[in-house]
Amino acid sequence: MTDEPAAGRICVGAIAGAFGIQGEVRLKSFCSEAADIASYGALWTKDGSRSFTLRLTRPIAGGLGARLSGVTTKEAADALRGTDLYADRDRLPALPDDEFYHTDLIGLEVRDPGGAVIGRVIAVHNHGAGDFLEVNGPGRKTALLLPFTLATVPTVNIAGGILVADIPEGLD
Repeated sequence: MTDEPAAGRICVGAIAGAFGIQGEVRLKSFCSEAADIASYGALWTKDGSRSFTLRLTRPIAGGLGARLSGVTTKEAADALRGTDLYADRDRLPALPDDEFYHTDLIGLEVRDPGGAVIGRVIAVHNHGAGDFLEVNGPGRKTALLLPFTLATVPTVNIAGGILVADIPEGLD
């Protein structure tokens, strides 16, 4: 089993557990509009071994109630707790020039404004206060967390595989 999602898919949500006793799940959507997760067609597990059609049932605390095809019992819903759900990239909307899917940022080389290599983006985090890029590279004992703002990251070149970061004083 691979730790990478199937090519051409982007994580759009996760199953937080069962909701009720008839197979309904508590769904956490990673979409800017939570309900959009239901409009992307089949959703896949990370390894691509299972797919589900999704029907939203109601808003619930911390997410959405949903029915997944083939999930009809509380036990089956509980067994999916923690499962990330992926949509085919070609089903997702195109983004404006100044917005990016997190998956497109991971792996980009990070350079300072003078062109010196700082490292590579290894993850993108958002814990409610905005996005942070986790950068690791040669000579680093710990990863660098950069706020993903226009002031800190003025240039992102997905096609070129780089981004320019102006690291604020005291972060490096």
